[in-house]
Amino acid sequence: MVGNSGKKLLGRSGVEVGETAVALSYDMEEDKEGAPKVIAKGRGEVADRILSEALRYGLPVERDGDLVSLLYASEIGEEIPVEAFIVVAEILRYIYERDGRL
Repeated sequence: MVGNSGKKLLGRSGVEVGETAVALSYDMEEDKEGAPKVIAKGRGEVADRILSEALRYGLPVERDGDLVSLLYASEIGEEIPVEAFIVVAEILRYIYERDGRL
């Protein structure tokens, strides 16, 4: 998972079909009532491109195969599934604390 000033998250993990990546977006100030949303996802070369862009912009990357698989089932533009809330919230809290936003 990745975060641009704590706003975006990317998950990347190896799964049977190859590399998989999921990018999330969440803005604590703008999305107070909503959950993070899937903004990009892909496998293989697309996953590599998502990771490359995240690293290019210095966004944090979380490697958790189970979480990525869960998030990958969501469509682009959808909020993350309820089952992922706690894990994603912990990651966001860490990012916001690290960036001095909490």
